[in-house]
Amino acid sequence: MIEWLADYLPNLWAHFLDQWWLYAAIPFISAGVGFVTNMMALEMMFKPIEFVGIKPIFGWQGIVPRKAEIMAGIAVDTITSKLISTREITDRIDPDEVARLLREPLKPIIEDVVYDMISTHNPTLWNTMPKLAKDQIIKRAHDVAPNIAAEVTRKFQQDADHLLDIKHMVITNLMKDKMLLNRIFLDVGEPEFKFVARSGAYFGFLFGIPQMLLYLVYPANWVLPLFGLLVGYATNWIALKVIFEPKDPIRVGLVKIQGLFLKRQAEVGHAYASLVADEILTPQNMADAVLNGPNSEALDEVLEREVKRAIDDSVGITMPVVTAALGSKNYRKMKETAVAATHKRAGSLMAHAGSYLEEVMDVKATLSTRLAALTPKEFEGLLRPAFEQDEWILIAVGAGLGMLAGFAQLFFMFS
Repeated sequence: MIEWLADYLPNLWAHFLDQWWLYAAIPFISAGVGFVTNMMALEMMFKPIEFVGIKPIFGWQGIVPRKAEIMAGIAVDTITSKLISTREITDRIDPDEVARLLREPLKPIIEDVVYDMISTHNPTLWNTMPKLAKDQIIKRAHDVAPNIAAEVTRKFQQDADHLLDIKHMVITNLMKDKMLLNRIFLDVGEPEFKFVARSGAYFGFLFGIPQMLLYLVYPANWVLPLFGLLVGYATNWIALKVIFEPKDPIRVGLVKIQGLFLKRQAEVGHAYASLVADEILTPQNMADAVLNGPNSEALDEVLEREVKRAIDDSVGITMPVVTAALGSKNYRKMKETAVAATHKRAGSLMAHAGSYLEEVMDVKATLSTRLAALTPKEFEGLLRPAFEQDEWILIAVGAGLGMLAGFAQLFFMFS
């Protein structure tokens, strides 16, 4: 055996020196394969937003956009089950303050509604009505209109859990805006995604060293493709382990080891809370969901009742003249017109109370505090779902590309 090694090793060394640059290139190519396969895996997770190719098989859509409803459901389940409740944030609103903030913005809208309401059903009546009577109607409308906002807000608070279906609201918005859905994962896990790409190069280089030595000693045709497959597979797998494992900190001597994502819990919590508060659980989105959501009928009844009452109060002493000119039937139709017009403008009105609602609901601070208090296992759920959905496809693609790179080395470098 010793004699065989004495004869074999010098020949092996001579062979290495004869083509050293080719063998030395193997670890670097392996690093490139690891980097490219991991980068492609990340790209395939989020791009393209819509399906590109020939459905249903020949083509691709990013895993997160393709699984938009599932991903959105996971995101909202985390928000509603562990972080914040509808009742909690809506109880912080003061209906009288909302009414005060909307008093001035309501004035031009009320004037338009009153004019359209009467002139649509009897243009002559409004044109011939004395200015004093018109001014009186408008003034009374200005006075009673804020009551509509206050009563609607109170109704919303009383039945918040029924009227505001946060899960439906979030899923609907994220299904419409898949770029925003991508951002939930990309913004929260940006350092981890960068690590996944870089780690492909690091681990690929390390795997390339034994690949080089084995191929030098045993230059079988299967060595390079097999190692390429293993590099493409293992770099993704190891990167995921390093990101999420171990969940709880483990101290090894003076060093504390924990999954990269879990170590950033406070930082991630702040970024996630900001994104959700600024883009998803906004006052405007909530208003749209309440006014146009699946359970909006109860609020519509309150809006209709308060608008009709406001019209009666606004008409006041001119009621006999108005009803005589219009007739009872047309007067009722006039009020229906006003209800529809008010409902149409209600959503845009909330922008005038937006700053107050953001401040008082304090969604960002509430989420940030609650996220910091989650256990590592619960916190992992913010990012882990992005990797779990069809994870095998990403690893399989990485393995396949790595094997192709191995065949390319064999053909172009050592054939």
